[in-house]
Amino acid sequence: MIKPLADRVLIKMVESEETTKSGIILSSGSKEKPQIAEVVAVGPGTEEVKMNIKKGDKVIINKYSGTEVKYEGTEYTIVKQEDILAIVE
Repeated sequence: MIKPLADRVLIKMVESEETTKSGIILSSGSKEKPQIAEVVAVGPGTEEVKMNIKKGDKVIINKYSGTEVKYEGTEYTIVKQEDILAIVE
């Protein structure tokens, strides 16, 4: 199990749709990196940073933020809480 430290959050990217709203099917090479992710684990925070994110939240992150890691065959990204832009409700 991966446990984030300090103000870091472990997320798993949500698969993006392969068809646009107008019905155009996108090839895997033309798709942008998805920006919506599910929170898998949350660090304890620091004295300066209170954690506002919790496990299970769906969040929007900065497009190119974080460190990608592969653990037991699953790809995750570790980001700082400040790289999370919003919670999707």
